[in-house]
Amino acid sequence: MSTNAIIWSLTALGLVGAGFTLSTLLGGLARRFAPRWGLIDRPGGHKGHRQPTPLGGGLAIWATMAIVLLSGTVVVAVLGDRLPGPLGRDASGALSRLGRLAEIFGLASAIMVMGLVDDLKDLNWRLRLGIQVGCAVALAASGIRITLFGPFTHPMIGGTVTVLWIVGLTNAFNMLDNMDGLTASVGLIAAVLFCGAQVAVGDRFVPAVLLVLVGALGGFLVHNHAPARLFMGDAGSNFLGFLLGSLTVVGTFTREGYSACSVLAPLLVMAVPLYDMSSVILIRLSEGRSPFQGDRRHFSHRLVARGLTPPQAVWTIDLVTLAGGLGALLLHRLDWVGAAVVMAQTVCLLGVVAVLEFSASRTE
Repeated sequence: MSTNAIIWSLTALGLVGAGFTLSTLLGGLARRFAPRWGLIDRPGGHKGHRQPTPLGGGLAIWATMAIVLLSGTVVVAVLGDRLPGPLGRDASGALSRLGRLAEIFGLASAIMVMGLVDDLKDLNWRLRLGIQVGCAVALAASGIRITLFGPFTHPMIGGTVTVLWIVGLTNAFNMLDNMDGLTASVGLIAAVLFCGAQVAVGDRFVPAVLLVLVGALGGFLVHNHAPARLFMGDAGSNFLGFLLGSLTVVGTFTREGYSACSVLAPLLVMAVPLYDMSSVILIRLSEGRSPFQGDRRHFSHRLVARGLTPPQAVWTIDLVTLAGGLGALLLHRLDWVGAAVVMAQTVCLLGVVAVLEFSASRTE
């Protein structure tokens, strides 16, 4: 292994380790103090837990990201090109992209605050959606938007797709937060896959942020795996969805010398959250209910209804997420025919899941 590879590997381990350690500690503090602040999720209605559970996990994840990213910024700003090897050479480039990171994190923080208020006050869905759209529009208007190719290079078209993508993922992760360990584990898998897909084409900046997120989610899972002692809450699920959606927009999935098919990576990685959201919305609309009305009709709940235990359902969804998203790591090497095969494979995987769900429901 080359010296540069060793430095990058140690840096990656350091970012994950810092995020994991701090998130674990802050999660412990959240378990202790969140009930005093009224951040408690009580059982009842469509909720599956049986004991009142603290909701401060989202704050712990957010604070971990803020502290580690701020500390990293200070280190890069102070040491600059005196950092070892490739870190020093990339320091100026990293500093030039901090403005975009600050904007993304600032808007994601606003979404987190909205979720925190929702955890305390139960906001109307129209207000929540309006704030999500407003933050996504602000991001797109600043120039952080999907460009891709063809008509997507037009600012209005690219901006509209960006808003739909970010708002869609924000709500997808919010809806996915319905079982112990589910949202955090799916988010962790997605962050790892996005990181790998971007490193494969030579990007380092956004992957560094994603590695901190991997550590933060891993530390949260220490408290959130079944039986959960701490919940992410709307603050955490909204923050996670908005942040991942924004990072996929600003991240680099293709460069000169690599296939442009890499831009399809987010669709592969996010296939399961989007499948869960789409199927739940269709079920609710078919029953004449609001798509934002909570129930136990999610992918995870449907698996439990078919005989799986909740932990087994979570592991199943994690594996489907991983299986569907692994192709994203190959897209930079494929032509459009190869990319179409990989995309079709993920669609077929979700199709098998849907057929099994439908068949099981017919035989009950």
